[in-house]
Amino acid sequence: MITRRLFIGTLTSGLLAAPVGGEAQQAGRPSRVVRVAFTRGTGEYLFDAFREELRQLGYTEGRNLIIESRWAEGQADRLAQVVAEIVQSKPDVIVVASPQAVLATKQATTTIPIVFTTVINPVGAGFVASLARPGGNVTGVSWDATPELAGKQLELLRELAPRASRVAVLWNPDTAGSAAFVQYTGVAAQALGLILQSVEVRAAEEFRAAFDTMVKERAGGLVVLGSAFTYNHREQLARLAAQHHLPAIYGNRDSVVAGGLVSYGASLLDQWRRAAVYVDKILKGAKPADLPVEQPTKFDLVINLKSAKALGLTISQSLLLRADEIIQ
Repeated sequence: MITRRLFIGTLTSGLLAAPVGGEAQQAGRPSRVVRVAFTRGTGEYLFDAFREELRQLGYTEGRNLIIESRWAEGQADRLAQVVAEIVQSKPDVIVVASPQAVLATKQATTTIPIVFTTVINPVGAGFVASLARPGGNVTGVSWDATPELAGKQLELLRELAPRASRVAVLWNPDTAGSAAFVQYTGVAAQALGLILQSVEVRAAEEFRAAFDTMVKERAGGLVVLGSAFTYNHREQLARLAAQHHLPAIYGNRDSVVAGGLVSYGASLLDQWRRAAVYVDKILKGAKPADLPVEQPTKFDLVINLKSAKALGLTISQSLLLRADEIIQ
């Protein structure tokens, strides 16, 4: 059972009779938006929130808006081909939610607007010139990993596992922006008197060996760096953390829904809803180059009490009261 302290608007199937936003772009033709996803069926409730936000903004699918999805079917080598096919079909906007998809679309077109969401450090990755003035045809909502976020995650982990003196951070060095967050985590660990163990993984086949290494070096806690890579493998990571009796904190709530202990990070629902606002502005004539990249403003703390019990952890009342969502 999932209990929510913050109201997250219920998605409805009703179509609102509101002013038509897409009609400003080209009368008589529905605007066409294509989403690029790496794996079919992953995070569909987030895409539903995106579509609902567009309905709230006055779009009716089939009348003034067409929304399509294309998947790479979990194969990185298919991504370029999928993107090439999308670009050839000339949609009005392409929506992406991973660094790999941003890179592939950016390389494939310099004219079709690209809106990204949940992407770490878009400036450092070279996707935009700056947050204030992105330049080019790319803009969106970043999922920035900051020193403050790294510090907060470690503080929460220490509160859950106060005896831990050594903490591991699991990350993929091929993910743009990840190295900076590991550095932030190291600074925060030093300030808290913790020893940080960096554990790099580039493929799911390396997870088991990575957890064996953590346990061998006596890590008492784990930070799973938020990224499309760890998100796509969230169930496996949650299982391994439980099997190795390792308290872990994640960057998104879906990892906790999948069985993880706790998460603290930018709200994924909010990120996708904000992406819809960007699409609306572009369809009404705004240029991506002039739309500042938005940084996250809403953060969620989610706790899984069942996972805590399995780990033998007692969650303090003060921490429960601070949680935005509790999974029982």
